[in-house]
Amino acid sequence: MKPPPGAIEALLAGRHNDPFALLGTHAGPKGTFARALVPGAETLKAHSLSGELLGTLDRVDARGLFEGLIDGDPQPLRYHARAGQAEWSVTDPYTFGPVLGPVDDLLMAEGTHFRLHDKLGAHLIDHEGASGVHFAVWAPNAERVSVVGDFNDWDGKRHLMRRRTDVGVWEIFIPDLGAGRHYKFEIIGPQGQLQPLKADPYAFASELRPHTASVTAAPLNHEWGDGEHRAHWAKVDPRRVPISIYEVHAGSWERDEAGWFFTWDALADRLIPYVAEMGFTHIEFLPISEHPYDPSWGYQTTGLYAPSARFGDIEGFARFVDGAHRAGIGVLLDWVPAHFPTDAHGLARFDGTALYEHDDPRLGYHPDWNTAIYNFGRREVSAFLVNNALFWAERYHVDGLRVDAVASMLYRDYSRKAGEWIPNPEGGRENWEAASFLQSMNRAVYGAHPGFFTVAEESTAWPGVTHPAHDGGLGFGFKWNMGFMHDTLKYMAREPVHRPHHHNDITFGLVYAFSENYVLPLSHDEVVHGKGSLLTKMSGDDWQQFANLRAFYALMWGYPGKKLLFMGQEFAQRREWSEDRALDWELCHSTAHEGVRKLVRDLNRLYREKPALHARDCEPEGFEWLVADDAENSVFVWLRKAPGARPIAVVCNMTPVARAPYRLPLPHAGLWREILNSDAHDYWGSGLGNLGGVVAADGFAMVTLPPLATIMFEYEEQQIAG
Repeated sequence: MKPPPGAIEALLAGRHNDPFALLGTHAGPKGTFARALVPGAETLKAHSLSGELLGTLDRVDARGLFEGLIDGDPQPLRYHARAGQAEWSVTDPYTFGPVLGPVDDLLMAEGTHFRLHDKLGAHLIDHEGASGVHFAVWAPNAERVSVVGDFNDWDGKRHLMRRRTDVGVWEIFIPDLGAGRHYKFEIIGPQGQLQPLKADPYAFASELRPHTASVTAAPLNHEWGDGEHRAHWAKVDPRRVPISIYEVHAGSWERDEAGWFFTWDALADRLIPYVAEMGFTHIEFLPISEHPYDPSWGYQTTGLYAPSARFGDIEGFARFVDGAHRAGIGVLLDWVPAHFPTDAHGLARFDGTALYEHDDPRLGYHPDWNTAIYNFGRREVSAFLVNNALFWAERYHVDGLRVDAVASMLYRDYSRKAGEWIPNPEGGRENWEAASFLQSMNRAVYGAHPGFFTVAEESTAWPGVTHPAHDGGLGFGFKWNMGFMHDTLKYMAREPVHRPHHHNDITFGLVYAFSENYVLPLSHDEVVHGKGSLLTKMSGDDWQQFANLRAFYALMWGYPGKKLLFMGQEFAQRREWSEDRALDWELCHSTAHEGVRKLVRDLNRLYREKPALHARDCEPEGFEWLVADDAENSVFVWLRKAPGARPIAVVCNMTPVARAPYRLPLPHAGLWREILNSDAHDYWGSGLGNLGGVVAADGFAMVTLPPLATIMFEYEEQQIAG
């Protein structure tokens, strides 16, 4: 088999883009011809995989090139090599056929392949009688792609890949490899320039930073025991069940004695029981995908498919999710499809061109974060991200994704000045490609995984964020209510003497509270970058700050919408959060801090037990103002209700003045039991209250309002007066 002029020299130099045309076995007029490249070998004998000797190849180049005729038809070969006294065997990857097929090509070309995580990346498989790893990567503009790693001395001339021309995917099956091998891709770009070694975009595992190689990983062998949990969520409407989320940064919730990160197993032993005892329904992790820089908190990820090596192996994360589910706790992940870092080993200019990002910085560069923006209009990029959402739901059974920075995706002029952005074809600022991608993602995950839900961090008035995609909405299950967070924190920071002039900071949110399905977020974003902790945001002296915080939490748990609280704020951490250290758990020995923790625990219990507080969180029929206009006294009163449930009156006194008696309008005559008082002694309050309840008659009851406190009264239907 005579190759074209110069082809062999290009192959030996590592420049040939079709090594399978030159190497391997080929049928010819004189029989089966074999050509192999085995650097360092002096003699080479060809065997079948079963061990049968098929022939001896001649060395035709001292750099390790052998060729000759062998017995039998073209088939996978294992060579026995000798050099001096050294002997070794090597199975030739160029004697194996492709793994991907025409259906894969068609679906990838269409951007409709929703099993890409089974096809691209590195997969341990059996292929044509051998076990090994199949590598595949999308690099359509590359002249040549090799897989390099600790199995070939990181030499790009050793394992040049086969190009699937129609879709720009390169693949190779390397026999006799297993799990735990470090690898990257060596890419020569379209102008012949050698790119920095690239990590695998679909890698399932990665090295611990500061190292950046991808790691071959075996399929999960975890035996899941969470069927009951998943079946429950598959049959409920999440809008009408309690959802109270504990937001966690896995690297700083707690640390081990050496100050290092807990493994997933150690974290499970401590975090899951704590969250269960506190009554939260879900844990939401800041991004756990592999990322190179700790202070990014995971929001600048370079390995969307790989749980970070900081916390141990990938099996450990599966065990954590399963353990949480068995304890009745869901697991949500922060997910970042908006942008990616420009680290040399990552996605940036992956094949020498702007492949995953836009080439024009007015579209492809994010000025706030010094990152690249995904090209959502490119079907392969959209498919990469949609597949990632499906991957976490399928592979690790996560219950949902909180999608970060949605507002930055939806607007072309986000954080840009005039002249720094490009309008859409209609001349507007909307990024319709991003909106279409988000719709596709939501359709895919909701269609494939009943019980899974998505949450948008979206801070603008984009219409229909939580409306169905088929009806023109973006298709999210929930949206963060950033307006609630901003308005209420601004109000709570004011001295009580000024609050009467800002009464609408609390009341205004109810104008739009049911326009979307909302989560009320008190997130990590509110306790970093000089903002202080939630406790230090409260006005007043130390006692008043604690009282304000307790009153605020009780207001929030009584307000329509699902709940989210960042770790440490449940016990009123004083210091601003830092990813560098564990939370200040010693504060829980203080009566004041422990009082706040007890209150949050009791609020979660009430919220879960009382349908009036959760069953109509997202619907106007679940809310009714009773007192909205008492600005002079800074008092707010509303009713929470649901079909078949006892109504609950939520009463907030946002001044340090106790008010007794206060004429409280109540819609039903009879006993209203006091089920929560944020001023109770057990929470480090003054202990002022209503001795267990009040009796309403003629449409009102005379009650005592403790200072800087929120109380809740539940109507006792069976004890109607008269």
